[in-house]
Amino acid sequence: MNYVHRPARPGEMKTKEASPVAPTLQETSAPATEPSELRLEKRRNAVVLLSGGLDSATTLAVALAEGYECYALTVAYGQRHDVEIDRARSVALFFGVPHQTIEVDLAMFGGSALTSEDEEVPHHAEHEIGDSVPTTYVPARNTVLLSLALACAEPLDARHLFLGANVLDYSGYPDCRPEFLAAFEKVANLGTKAGSDGGHPIRVHAPLLRSTKSDIIRRGAELGVPFQLTHSCYDPTQNGLACGLCDACILRRKGFQEAGVDDPTSYAG
Repeated sequence: MNYVHRPARPGEMKTKEASPVAPTLQETSAPATEPSELRLEKRRNAVVLLSGGLDSATTLAVALAEGYECYALTVAYGQRHDVEIDRARSVALFFGVPHQTIEVDLAMFGGSALTSEDEEVPHHAEHEIGDSVPTTYVPARNTVLLSLALACAEPLDARHLFLGANVLDYSGYPDCRPEFLAAFEKVANLGTKAGSDGGHPIRVHAPLLRSTKSDIIRRGAELGVPFQLTHSCYDPTQNGLACGLCDACILRRKGFQEAGVDDPTSYAG
């Protein structure tokens, strides 16, 4: 694992009611604790998984708007294109949050069109998206990414993990389901010192979990998300244009149209 940049410590930073699908998993960033209890929590530090896409960028904006002190974590897991890593760095810089990029080569295991150039990225019709687990699924990706976020969070005394998982426009990925996120939260509290020390429990927040893509874009626009810096395409051209044909491009384009928000994306097709 290669640590490219270490985030600042908490002291170095500037600075809808939850609808749980399980007793602890938070679908919004509203704290599970009562206001009186929250005042006892000295810091509300959070690690936000930032991929460079519009969902994770909006998730970061939501966490900041809710008053969390955020640390953005990007994982270079062997994806075929580095553009999203660059976009994640730009989004973190835009919001002025500490940003860390780590490298974990999931490509060595294979099994995904996102990490292997030998397998083509599928182009589905809109009605086919989500019918089955697509070849762009990366084996155990969210399990790995959340584990890394948890490992990053514990030394920072951060009890909150944020990710942009979505159960509606999720292309059939099993590790975006609320059942998975609730199970990981339980693991996080059972398997860490932070989760078993009798203090505030570790929470997994998925504020966009049941939002449509258009809802996410509207919310992001309200929070000032720089959509022009985000990247969603699974199969960009050599000069960085979005293909316009993969599942991610179809969902992104449709979302902007339905939201009535100008899409800053340049599509090749």
